[in-house]
Amino acid sequence: MRHDPDAVMLFAAGFGTRMRHLTKSQPKPLVKVGGRALIDHTLDLARAIAPGRVVANLHYLPEQLEDHLAETEVTTTVEAPEILETGGGLRAALPLLGEGPVFTANTDAIWKGPNPFELLKQAWRPEEMDALLLCVPQHATVGHKGQGDFVIDKTGRLSRGPGHVYGGIQIMKTEKLHGVAEKAFSLNILWNQMFEEGRLFGLSYPGKWCDVGSPEGIDLAEALLEQTDV
Repeated sequence: MRHDPDAVMLFAAGFGTRMRHLTKSQPKPLVKVGGRALIDHTLDLARAIAPGRVVANLHYLPEQLEDHLAETEVTTTVEAPEILETGGGLRAALPLLGEGPVFTANTDAIWKGPNPFELLKQAWRPEEMDALLLCVPQHATVGHKGQGDFVIDKTGRLSRGPGHVYGGIQIMKTEKLHGVAEKAFSLNILWNQMFEEGRLFGLSYPGKWCDVGSPEGIDLAEALLEQTDV
């Protein structure tokens, strides 16, 4: 089994309800920022590390995303009849992703700065990590409300608390997925197990990040893309 990630899972199955009217007739990953679909921004970043496989899970209006990705290297898998959440969706996609650790990435954020996939790849230490999450200091987030999700200690280990926001991209080993009884479940279940075992790590992102979770976030993300001083 390989120990370094060579596959990327793009989470694209959500309903995008906070986008209101923008997702009544299209899935959220197709909402445009800077003239391009959100999922294309994330896919460009993933391509920079030349992964062996890229998989996207779909659920809401899947035909539109299938058409959009038809001419790309992305393999799609449709969750039906119910959505499987992040953990269930990743587990269902494992036959397409292959063995070993994988990158997972949300498709609703804009990054300004170093490539997040490359930073994680360089920092990955499989002998001591079961997951490595890219986290953004609260002051470097754009349009984000709240105090953050995690604290990163001096060793890089994560614990729950204010300070850093999970940016939606990580490297994760997948073996623990098979121990969850539920069909649909969040990856938070695995993170909690990894934390208890001292194998949940985080990396602080040195650039800026915008979560495009609402229509207002589009303008903020486009302004971030235009900045030249990051």
